[in-house]
Amino acid sequence: MPCFNEQDSLPLTHGRLIDTLGSSPDLELEIIYVDDGSTDATAAILDDLMRLDSRIVVVTLTRNFGHQAAVTAGLREAGGDAVAVIDADLQDPPEVIVTMIEKWRSGYEIVFGVRAVRHEAWPKRMAYLLFYRLLRALSPVDIPLDSGDFALIDREAVDVLNALPERNRFVRGLRAWIGFRQTGVSYERPPRSAGVTKYTVFRLIKLGFDGIFSLSIKPLSMVFWLGLTSSLGAILCFFLYLLWRILGIRIFGHVPDDVPGFTTIILSLFLLSGIQLISNGLIGEYVGRIYDEAKNRPPYIARPAKRLGKIVSNADAAPKADS
Repeated sequence: MPCFNEQDSLPLTHGRLIDTLGSSPDLELEIIYVDDGSTDATAAILDDLMRLDSRIVVVTLTRNFGHQAAVTAGLREAGGDAVAVIDADLQDPPEVIVTMIEKWRSGYEIVFGVRAVRHEAWPKRMAYLLFYRLLRALSPVDIPLDSGDFALIDREAVDVLNALPERNRFVRGLRAWIGFRQTGVSYERPPRSAGVTKYTVFRLIKLGFDGIFSLSIKPLSMVFWLGLTSSLGAILCFFLYLLWRILGIRIFGHVPDDVPGFTTIILSLFLLSGIQLISNGLIGEYVGRIYDEAKNRPPYIARPAKRLGKIVSNADAAPKADS
């Protein structure tokens, strides 16, 4: 659970977690709070909770590194068979984790929350709605719509996430990228239990950029196609203009000689701009591939290979010819 200045909501959230999961006889609970450089009483409250409950682990970051970094720190500290990521403001109800555990026990390795209903101002709801659909359109992997970081992740998947080396992490995108058997659980996202949101407009925009640019190089490809379309359009307009000049047809009461040189200048600008965009797009394709290499993600993620019986050579396995 990442925490940044959550002194008002922490006691409520911790109480709900304990009431929901703390007394279950078939669970061995560990709660990892990540203090993301809080400047209020969050650190003192966490110390008090830790002294009262040995199941609590507190990770303290030296400054505010951001929500995604705090989630990453918690995932790397967690040691359970399954790890739930949840915010401290009770907008992700702890009771949903029980349903996630049931799905996990039925064979799913990643169970993510899907926000079916959001109790937020309509501009923010609309921004989220557009962002997730834009991200899904640009991403090379299937990003679940309206799904945040709230999820239950199997130990094997957590280890794979922790092994990814990149620094600008968009956890929900990486969670989709690694694969495994995934499913969603719909829930109603209530208002904050206390305090104010720490995600300012600037931070939300940065998160959106991190999500798009960490997962996709399609924006670079779009520059190339925009340039190609512009150049082809300029060439087509050139032939149409030539035909118009030869035939001398009046369009909206005008012929080419009415404004000498205007069309030539416009078409030249379109053509040269298109060529520049094509050149930038080609460079972008190379930059995108360099970017993919720099992220140093594995080319694939596979489960352990399965074999029946002992390994035999090709010669032993080949059928014998009749004598």
